[in-house]
Parts: sequence; structure tokens; C-alpha cells
Amino acid sequence: MNITRENIDELNAVVKVEIAKEDYNPKVEKVLKDYRKSANIPGFRKGHVPMGLVQKQYGKAVLVDEVNKLLQEALSKYLTEEKLDVLGNPLPKEQDNFDWSDDNYEFQFELGLSPKFEVNLDTKEPITHYTIVADDTMIDNQVKTIQKQYGKLVAKDEAAEGDQVTGTFKNEEEGIENTTTLPLDKLKGKRNLNKFVGAKVGDTITLKTKGLFEDDHDLVEFLKVEHDKAHDLDVEVSFEISEINEQVPADLDQELFDKLFGKGKVTSVTELKEKIKEDAEGQFQQQSDQQLLNDVTERLIEQTKFDLPKEFLQKWIQVSGEKELSAEEAKEEYEKSEKGLRFQLIEGKLIQDNELQVQFEELKEMTKERIKIQMAQFGQMDPSDKDLEDIASRVLSNQEEVKKLSEQVMNKKLLDLYKEKANLTNKEVTYENFVKEVYK
Repeated sequence: MNITRENIDELNAVVKVEIAKEDYNPKVEKVLKDYRKSANIPGFRKGHVPMGLVQKQYGKAVLVDEVNKLLQEALSKYLTEEKLDVLGNPLPKEQDNFDWSDDNYEFQFELGLSPKFEVNLDTKEPITHYTIVADDTMIDNQVKTIQKQYGKLVAKDEAAEGDQVTGTFKNEEEGIENTTTLPLDKLKGKRNLNKFVGAKVGDTITLKTKGLFEDDHDLVEFLKVEHDKAHDLDVEVSFEISEINEQVPADLDQELFDKLFGKGKVTSVTELKEKIKEDAEGQFQQQSDQQLLNDVTERLIEQTKFDLPKEFLQKWIQVSGEKELSAEEAKEEYEKSEKGLRFQLIEGKLIQDNELQVQFEELKEMTKERIKIQMAQFGQMDPSDKDLEDIASRVLSNQEEVKKLSEQVMNKKLLDLYKEKANLTNKEVTYENFVKEVYK
């Protein structure tokens, strides 16, 4: 067997594999002998079928199969030994004069070669790395939300601002009849609110659906009208009040603190606010980090210039799926995926140059941390090491989970690399301003 390579240019090559009869014939003869032992052909005893008949019936199929096996093994070994970094898979070239009745064969494969390039994290313009802070307004609003969530409802005879009223919306012509609990702060404008203020149980209030709520989608929830109908609905509805409740906020006392965070973990309003700030900024950190990953990715794709074996990749896309694509479809698919492919190559280069590796212990630690968070949500605040080890082992026995976790650990390593080596400028913002800047 002989394998040679002709480099067409820096991104394309053709590999020729020459296979002689002595390379494949011993394997073909062995397979045919095994077939002869087990062949069940009418008129012959098992194991006594003439070899010529076996050769005639199975010879070509066995030959093709064994040559293809030999070819794939040889090509794979060659790419590994030559350390060729290829894109996609080798594509066989059509050969008009190929004949299986010959003794010796030559196969040709097109290769798309990975480009050579360098990645510079010290980009020309600095990339903004956001530090998102929880300001006093956000923290105070969160305290009010907690008090409301853990508060209690007190029945009343007369409605006031901030109350909840239970009743039934009706409009016979539109087929509307829905009993619901309506928080009065959901209503839009003083005019609608004033119709409820001072109303009593048993009163019926007439309302216009147009402009009843800030968001027309609330008509879907409270009146149970169809989504498509909600946006243009402009009819009168009645609302008969059956119940009025005032939501009394929970006291900021030790009982509430223990319920929220566990016994004795928080002992004052000051500590409560500190904990809210810590938790919020921990979640904001994840958003900030994800944004940094996105921004560095975009900048590296923009500034890292290299060519790709475009024609080869379009050919490969054309034939590599379940269904063969037309040349035009393959071109469109390539154009959609080119940006992602470029970043895969850039990311691979960063991982190689900085010797980033994912260790099994890192996967296990990440898994255990996530299990602890999940168990805490169900009130199990202090799981044993044995429980964590057992659950982590079960999770890591799933190869799909291991793959996902490996990607997440590697993303964390890349993020740390960007924070250390990229040209970043830090900017402290509130969450509201972060949303305005990033999503504009």
C-alpha cells in the first residue's frame, strides 16, 4: 500500500491511496473460506460448496467490503500520523476509469485543511466588562416583594387602592364570563381605579376593555379572551364584586428571616438587605460573564482574519447530511454556519495555545455544587458528602451530561482567560442601565 499527498494550496490537498492485490487478498480469501463453511446453498451439503461457486456468488461483495475497510483504516492512520488538521471529512473524488475487476486500485480524496493563524486577545479597542450592582431602589423593591409574597390577606367590606378584588367579568355578546382575583394595581389610570375605590361586596362595576390594563395581554388572563382578540377588544364588561381583600405585608421579623434563609442565618433588616444584594449580584455576575463571552467572541471573529477552504466545505456540506443538498442549498448552509465555524477554530486555537484541559475532578465538583443548589431549593440545606458523591456518580455515568458539563467547564476556563488576558475596560452599572446598554 502506498499513500501520497499533493498540496493544491495552503487550504486544499489531494491524498492518493494505492492498494495492491497483496494488501487485501489474504483477508478476502479468509472471509470467503468462512462463508464456504457456513453457506447454505441448495444441492450442496453445508461446508462442501465448491469454492468457485462461493467466489462467484460472494466474491465481488467481499472484495469491495474488505478494500473499503482497508482504505478507511489506512486513511485514518495517515491523517493521524501526518498530524493533518482537516475540516469536515475527506471527500472521495470521482474516477471515471475505476474498475473493480482490476487487481490494483487507486483512490483519491480531497482534503480541506485548517488554516494557520494567530489569535490576539489584546484587541485594538477595549471590550466592556460590566459589573452589575444592585442599587438601593432594587433592594427596597425586593424587600417589598418578599413582604407581599409572605404576607396575608385580610377580608374587607370596602375596596381601597392596593387591594385585591375577586369577582366575575361578564359580557354576554362576546361570551365573556370569568371569575378571577384582580389586584387593583393592575388597572391602568386613575379613572378605572376610582371606579373600584369605595366599592363594596355585591356591587357591579361597568368597565371598558380598551385601556383597562397597561398590557392588553392581561385581558387574556383576567377575562379569558383569546390572545388574537385581546389586542383589538373594545367592549363594555361588568364586574360583580364577590370578595375584597387587603394584602397585609409580612413583618420583617426573625420568623420571616428564618423562613427565607434558615434558622439564624439572617438576624436583622440590614443583614436581609445585604443578603438580597449578595444574591442579586451573584445572579447578575452570570449575566455579565455571558455578555463578556458574547462580546469577546464577536470581537475575535471580527479581528482574527483567515481564509477557509470554502469550495471544499460547500461540497462536504452537500453530501454529509442525511439528505444530499443541491449546490445552491449547500452554499446557503455554508453561509449560515461560516461564522460559527470560524469561532470554533479560534476557540480551538486558544485552547491549544493556552493548554486548557478539563479534568474529571472539575466535572465532579461542578456537578456536586449544582446538586447542592437543587437540594437547597427543596429545603435540604446540608446534604452529606456521601449523598453528593452518589448522586454525582449517577449524573456522570450519562455521557450526554458529561459532554454538556465539559463544555460548561471549558467555557469557564475561557472566561477566566479572557478576564486575565483580553483588553477589557470595567464598567459598573445598575441592572436597569445594563439592560439599556446591552439590549438597546
